[in-house]
Amino acid sequence: MIELLNTLRLFEPYDFTLVVIGLGVLGLASLAPRLEGRTWSFPLSALALGYVAFAAPLGLAPPDPREHNVWAVHLTEIGVIISLMGVGLKIGRRPHWRTWSPTWRLLAISMPLTIAGVALLGWWVVGLTPAAAVLLGAALAPTDPVLASDVQVKGPEDNIAEGRQPNPAEESTTTNATEQTSPPDDEDELRFTLTSEAGLNDALAFPFTYLALTMLTAEAGPIAWLGEWLLIDVAYRILMGVVGGLAVGWALALVLLRLPVESEREKMQVGVSALAGTLLIYGVTECLGGYGFLAVFIGGLMIRHYENTHQSHRSLHIFSEQLEQLVMTGVMIALGGAIAGGLLAPLTWEGALLGVVVIFVVRPVAGMIGLMGENRLAPRDRLIASFFGIRGVGCLYYLAYGLEEGDFMQGQLLWATCAFTVLLSIVVHGLSGASVMAFRDRRGRVPA
Repeated sequence: MIELLNTLRLFEPYDFTLVVIGLGVLGLASLAPRLEGRTWSFPLSALALGYVAFAAPLGLAPPDPREHNVWAVHLTEIGVIISLMGVGLKIGRRPHWRTWSPTWRLLAISMPLTIAGVALLGWWVVGLTPAAAVLLGAALAPTDPVLASDVQVKGPEDNIAEGRQPNPAEESTTTNATEQTSPPDDEDELRFTLTSEAGLNDALAFPFTYLALTMLTAEAGPIAWLGEWLLIDVAYRILMGVVGGLAVGWALALVLLRLPVESEREKMQVGVSALAGTLLIYGVTECLGGYGFLAVFIGGLMIRHYENTHQSHRSLHIFSEQLEQLVMTGVMIALGGAIAGGLLAPLTWEGALLGVVVIFVVRPVAGMIGLMGENRLAPRDRLIASFFGIRGVGCLYYLAYGLEEGDFMQGQLLWATCAFTVLLSIVVHGLSGASVMAFRDRRGRVPA
């Protein structure tokens, strides 16, 4: 009988892996729409599927990022850039100092405070080296644009389906600056803040990742390398990210928004071109030494605001959103499998405590400090925006990237602490996101 089973090659691990992936994609297509606005979120389902599949005695080798770090870097990298293009395409408000004020505050004040708080706790409580603590702070700083769909703005296809049209002030090239930067009347300030923050802070965690790598290898004190870090990793790379996003995004808009979108086939072709555009913006910017994450988000904004072409925006955003959901499903299954395979085994109680404090104290306090006195958000909305600093795919990317580029001696503890924090965020924010936003909407949006 055993020889017969071996001959037939039944129950091969690879075949089981295909079954698990197929179940995840089927769940994305059939289950995810039914869970919108409900307490249970689809990322939790994908995570649970991965855990059960790899914990069961099926002979599946857990996808351990500690052993396959390069794969972890590239899988999460693709997931982040695709999600950033989708976020850029869905934001209908032009960047401006005044109308994006809450976003700038979260980026300039709350994010550095979060990094500093995590790094201090990592060094003082968990016992990490200073460089490893800064890397953990940089990894846990960005909020996730994929897992936060319940608290984000809607895409262009949703606006059209509900009969909402863009603000005429944004269509006119002759209106004054105030009109051009005024948000649509139906735009939710809280949702916009969370969406735009997630789109930008995935890029702005990079300077601090490079700071950790510099601290790891530097033989001299900060005075010797701080100027170079500020000039290259902060100023130059951010500038090239902005320039790359504007230039390549503008060039892509010239092409993409001229494609025919009459038939279903043409709409699909335009949608597929969103992937090509994402890769082009990211690749060109990275070749020039800029931050590709920042460029992709800005490129998405450029395409969205180049001109008022509804159907092209719909096709581009729908395809980007579907692709990001597919990648997210794969990452969540892999994370669940890695946890089943012992990714959290090196976790200490100090590391677990850090994760809890990050979710319930560090981010909320840093968010409230950053938004203090912000009159575009009501006090209740400032509290919600501070709490929903959802950790996810970007956190896994930055940690994997840092560990790939630098020889950090506490890599296993870093992975366990980061994975636990992401897991806790997925559970806490996934279970509370829809309910909190529904409660807020029922009570009515409180004017600032």
